[in-house]
Amino acid sequence: MKFGLISLLISGISLWGGNQQPLLQPIEYNVNSRYTVESIDVSPEIESRISRGLKHDLQILIGQKLNPTALNDLARRMRDELKVRTVSQKLLRGTAPEHVRVVMEVAHKRGEFDLSVPRLLYNSSQGWTGGVDATAVMGNHAITAGLLSNNEDLAERYTGVRARYEDRRLGNDRLRFQFDFASYHDQWSPTASANPAGGSLGLYRSRQSFEPVATVALNKELSFSFGAGFQRFDPELRSAHTQSANAAITALRYQGRFEGWGADQQELEAGYSLRAGTKFLNSDLAYVRHRWMLRYSFTKGRQTVSDQFIAGLATGQAPLFERYVLGTGTMLRGWDKDDLDPRGGSRMVYNSLEYRYSVVDVFYETGAIWDSGQDLGIHHSVGVGLRKNSFLIAMAFPVKGGRATPVFLVGLNY
Repeated sequence: MKFGLISLLISGISLWGGNQQPLLQPIEYNVNSRYTVESIDVSPEIESRISRGLKHDLQILIGQKLNPTALNDLARRMRDELKVRTVSQKLLRGTAPEHVRVVMEVAHKRGEFDLSVPRLLYNSSQGWTGGVDATAVMGNHAITAGLLSNNEDLAERYTGVRARYEDRRLGNDRLRFQFDFASYHDQWSPTASANPAGGSLGLYRSRQSFEPVATVALNKELSFSFGAGFQRFDPELRSAHTQSANAAITALRYQGRFEGWGADQQELEAGYSLRAGTKFLNSDLAYVRHRWMLRYSFTKGRQTVSDQFIAGLATGQAPLFERYVLGTGTMLRGWDKDDLDPRGGSRMVYNSLEYRYSVVDVFYETGAIWDSGQDLGIHHSVGVGLRKNSFLIAMAFPVKGGRATPVFLVGLNY
């Protein structure tokens, strides 16, 4: 139901459950300015699927006077991003007089088919990364198939097909299940091919992945995932046998919002993931891969300051696709990953400090990537860009002695 109709029909004689009560009187358009938005609530499952730009624009409205036009525009954008039937807004009484809470409610289509570009980026030092997905949804079930060419997330460029089955409500609203399949052809840069880094493990020319994972929502802010990943990869030497890296997967994720008086909005996100290759799953390689993440953001009006910290550690015989990379379009922008470590590292630390005013985005990043026994070399980069909705255009500069060549970035959903 559209927001304007809700505004005209809400009355104080109905309850929506618990202590969340509706406004005691209807909201007319000519008196909207008297109400202040105290918070905008989105379910964790939905929030994890929308872009950072949309999250930011939702936060901007907090502390402002109720604006149905702006809310309708954000609901439309959320509907387009999620490919759902409708996104409506429910108004609830706030904790302070003349304040309201806005609850964004999503109604999935009973049956739908959609083509989308979930990710697209041009990096002037590494070329294009992007893909296209076709998704069919039937109730709580979704099947996705797509094509991908990615030169951002791993040391190599990998190109191929992927597919996913997802049950968004496995028995109840707290449990979700997904099964991912992928088959990729891997291409290595000349620097990576000539560099012996990465221990005794060699390069591979193709790999396949099968990953069943279940996610439990422990509460509104906290979720726990568990499953397994089965990876098979063919070494570049055709005479070598196919190897497997089968790992147990666990992850814990927290995301909470804290509203203050006025326009202040704080968000805290933290996560830990573990992948453990084990002989118990018939893996040829035994290894453990840890990843920690912590992100804090503070929004006041049209300004947002955020800080993100990520660390990683891999021990044992971790395959190259389990190693860490920096110098991409999202981490330590401005550097080239081949210059930092062409085959990735087993240890990584990274931090990003970002300031955003309206569409202007300024960032400072620092990080290091290395292997056991190597010296820790810290690298820095700075940049400025424009971010509007899901579109980003930016220029990043590596901080180093001598002449520094900037990296130009243009992307969607980054």
